[in-house]
Amino acid sequence: MDIVVRAFVAFAFVYLLTRIVGRRELSTLEPFDLIMLVVLGDLVQQGITQSDMSFTGIVLAGGTLAVLTVAVSYLSFRFRRLRPILEGEPIVVIQDGQLIDRNLRRERLTVEEVTAQARLQQIGSLDDVQWAVLETSGAISFIKKS
Repeated sequence: MDIVVRAFVAFAFVYLLTRIVGRRELSTLEPFDLIMLVVLGDLVQQGITQSDMSFTGIVLAGGTLAVLTVAVSYLSFRFRRLRPILEGEPIVVIQDGQLIDRNLRRERLTVEEVTAQARLQQIGSLDDVQWAVLETSGAISFIKKS
């Protein structure tokens, strides 16, 4: 029964954290967010199964991660010079219908992945693309030639 109570408290705490962190932060799953969720899951699991014997440990570790997530978001919002470091920068992967191999290698993208994303946006040929940009969220934006 103790594990059920601990699981309930941990669930409520994680749910509250996701509400506090905000919809904007949870709308896209970026690498930093994925790491935070995996680590938070491990910390909560330890508290639920009593590997860590204290609720205080769960609350402190989870609260610290939530505060850090909000702090990083605020720093990125407030200080423009930190944005490339904290969020990354968009990278052009196609220009005038030509793939930029150096940028594809840098981001470990294959031509097949780019063409698949183009097809999802109803683009039949990469020759029809003026620009394709790998956004910081991992999505690829395509601008067709006019």
